[in-house]
Amino acid sequence: MASGIEEIIFVINPGKKIAYDYFKKKLKSEKASLSKYKNHFLNQLEKLENLSKKIFFSTVVQREPLGDGDALLKAKKIVKKEPCAALWADDVVESKIPCLLQLIKVFKKYKKPVIALYRVPKSSFQFYGMVGVKKVGNRTYRIAKIIEKPQVLESPSNLAIVGKSIITDEVFNYLKKVKFSERGEIGLTETFAEMVKAGSEVYGYEFEGKWLECGNKLAYLKSNLYLSLKHHQFGKELRKYLKTI
Repeated sequence: MASGIEEIIFVINPGKKIAYDYFKKKLKSEKASLSKYKNHFLNQLEKLENLSKKIFFSTVVQREPLGDGDALLKAKKIVKKEPCAALWADDVVESKIPCLLQLIKVFKKYKKPVIALYRVPKSSFQFYGMVGVKKVGNRTYRIAKIIEKPQVLESPSNLAIVGKSIITDEVFNYLKKVKFSERGEIGLTETFAEMVKAGSEVYGYEFEGKWLECGNKLAYLKSNLYLSLKHHQFGKELRKYLKTI
């Protein structure tokens, strides 16, 4: 929202509208239940409610789990030919300037797809899409190669793809043509790889901030603990408690 986004499209499984319903319906009921208390939580809810009024929310249904690329194709009828942000819910970034806003600034310069990048240790190469790059500016690269989950010696760099990107109509056109993976899915990372092989311009930006993964149970717990320890109201007491365990 702080990045200037005007519409948020939730791509959901059939019957799972929890996030959408929260912004459209439950904010008001939660605010009403807390209205008799003048506390921090009520203030936060009011801020969130005011922000949500500036955003149009919609949903599309992905009836079969055919990959994140297929999920994006389901949203194409709403996006039409406009550039848009593709954001995975299990990738959280802590930063002074919103990660998405950083990507938007790069997109405005090049008018081409932009991928969020983050440096990871060698032990993590096998879990992510890794990129080979040519530097074109401060923290900015043109993507030269993408390898999905490589072994250490196969990886072209230590820059990993984070689940935040700006995509264009060209990306949607490639998504329509890309082959299903062995898992029976259409993947955005694999689509970017095909674009790069074909000579299309795809850029990457090594954003300023910390990547907090939530894609598996341990990463989710670590990310929650990290943010909890930094919380202005609860962090100090939580640190004391952890020392007693």
